[in-house]
Amino acid sequence: MRYGLAATLAAQGVSGLAGGYGLVADPSGEAVGLPLAWLGQTPFSDYFVPGLILLTVLGVFPLIVAWSLWRRRPWARRGALVVGAALLIWIVVEIVMIGYHPWPPLQAAYGLLSLLILSLASSREIKRSRF
Repeated sequence: MRYGLAATLAAQGVSGLAGGYGLVADPSGEAVGLPLAWLGQTPFSDYFVPGLILLTVLGVFPLIVAWSLWRRRPWARRGALVVGAALLIWIVVEIVMIGYHPWPPLQAAYGLLSLLILSLASSREIKRSRF
């Protein structure tokens, strides 16, 4: 269970790094296929700040937490819960701010991923683990 949670966090981290880097490198969103028009009802004029948040909070941090699970650090489970909650909040806020976009189904996929991370981190096996 611990390895599955670590792998899930690592996958989220790599995805967050790639998406965040793409948005920071090209804040217009064109490089990753996001139209600037989606930001019309948000406080952002481009994707730089969302990209920076994605890069750090949902990219770097999940990789640190995955590593902490691998190394059995005592704070690993709490870190995984924070990642799951942060990803869920990210998706909910995104849908509220720019709307739901069914294709590609990234919002649904990452919403499910957040629930998977939260479920794994809340499992009895992970709770009982002696990190």
